[in-house]
Amino acid sequence: MVKVRNSDGPIVVKETFFQKNFRRERKLNRSRAGNVLLFVFMGLCGAFMVMPLIIVVNNALKPLDEIFQFPPRIFVRNPTTENFTDLFISMSETWVPLSRYILNSAVIMVFSVFGHVIVASLAAYPLAKHKFPGKKLLFSLVILSLMFTWQVTQIPNYVIISFLGINNTYLALIIPAWGYGIGLYLMKQFMEQIPDSLIESARIDGAGEFRAFWRIIMPNVKPAWLTLMIFQFNLMWGNTGYLFLRSEELKPLQFAMQHIAAGGPRRAGEAMAVLFVLAAIPITFFLVCQSSILETMTTSGIKE
Repeated sequence: MVKVRNSDGPIVVKETFFQKNFRRERKLNRSRAGNVLLFVFMGLCGAFMVMPLIIVVNNALKPLDEIFQFPPRIFVRNPTTENFTDLFISMSETWVPLSRYILNSAVIMVFSVFGHVIVASLAAYPLAKHKFPGKKLLFSLVILSLMFTWQVTQIPNYVIISFLGINNTYLALIIPAWGYGIGLYLMKQFMEQIPDSLIESARIDGAGEFRAFWRIIMPNVKPAWLTLMIFQFNLMWGNTGYLFLRSEELKPLQFAMQHIAAGGPRRAGEAMAVLFVLAAIPITFFLVCQSSILETMTTSGIKE
């Protein structure tokens, strides 16, 4: 606003040219038509993203004649649960009981996910909150490791695991999962947002490094390690362990289900049910942790 004195004497407040244009732009940006177009665009993007899930659900409920129908239809006409029944019967007739496959998957997933979160957090803490020689070089190597896919490191991992003598054991899948670089990178970036004054206050009160780590750092980066748990869960859920596990008693559930799904056209219905189960379990895990992941960090907005 600019104050202008008229010839008669009183002072009049007028808007500048920039303020008028800025106010006009704000009105245009908040127009109802723009909000409607934005809502329609976001709705189309959401429908496009959820379409694969809709197809998986409908295929799992289709009978065999609709599965092989051409041209294929997205939505099922005569829904049935025979595919899931046949899948359960096939899993019950395997050499190893179904409960054993479930136990194998549970052991591998729990120790892989929680072990990776703990190891990544412990390694990220000194990189984020301490200064030592070679710190930048180590973090550069971590970033460089993110460029390599699992196909590149498959042979070195097999050589190392064979050298350690843990081949054909749970540890062959659990220990390599602890060393993924994405967890270390994610935790370090979150820990750097925590003010150093919180850690210094804990040290003044007599807390050691591990106590400051567990009582100060980990509670404040809860969204980070919950997000990391989802990433690690999805990564390990797709790992069937075919390269390291030879005994049928040690193989996870997803390996047995994929083996059944590869039975040809006769098991096409069971294959659709397998795809549904393999997709439903990670989605369920995400929905359970979603409310906690969306929490904001308690240190957001705190400036030193």
